[in-house]
Amino acid sequence: MYKAAAFFIALAAFTLLNSVQANAQKFAYVNSQYILDNMPEYQAAQKQLDGISQRWQAEIDTKISELSRKRAEYEAEKVLLTEDMRLKREEELGVAQNALLELQRKRFGPKGDLIQKQGELIKPIQDKVYQTIQTVAETKNYGMIFDKAGTTTIMYGNDRFDISDQVLREMGIEPGKEEAEDDPNDGVQGDGVIEQTRQEAKDVIKKP
Repeated sequence: MYKAAAFFIALAAFTLLNSVQANAQKFAYVNSQYILDNMPEYQAAQKQLDGISQRWQAEIDTKISELSRKRAEYEAEKVLLTEDMRLKREEELGVAQNALLELQRKRFGPKGDLIQKQGELIKPIQDKVYQTIQTVAETKNYGMIFDKAGTTTIMYGNDRFDISDQVLREMGIEPGKEEAEDDPNDGVQGDGVIEQTRQEAKDVIKKP
């Protein structure tokens, strides 16, 4: 009798253990930046964005040079001008300054042309990565997948739980690039450009 009871207790415990294991959620993580760096379409889009950014930066640099030249001419001629002429020239410099600031905001502002272009080129690729991660998660029965790129903090990650290469292969891409290092200085595309422009322009685009 005791043997039978012990057998049924052991059987119940074994069944419960199997049930817990069957229902346990599996976890994994990816490095989305590593995945993107291995995607030719992302590299092409990034190259296109860099070209656009450089072209617009050159446009702003030209405006800065023009404003600097006009200011230097005004300072050299100011002593020879009447009060009305000085006021008119200063007004013209103010208009040019405001136009430069507006162009800077339009191109590289938080809702500017570069951000919109980034969304147009990059977001569809990011959506593709997300959908593929979702497919892998459903296929492999992962309950949760973390992203170690960006702001998500993973204090420790065993490589066997990194499914980034699986995601790439699901998209038909053979992994090749080394894992990208997290860069705390990474930000929205265009932030560095607009900050550089501000620094270069700070002594030029100011009222007389």
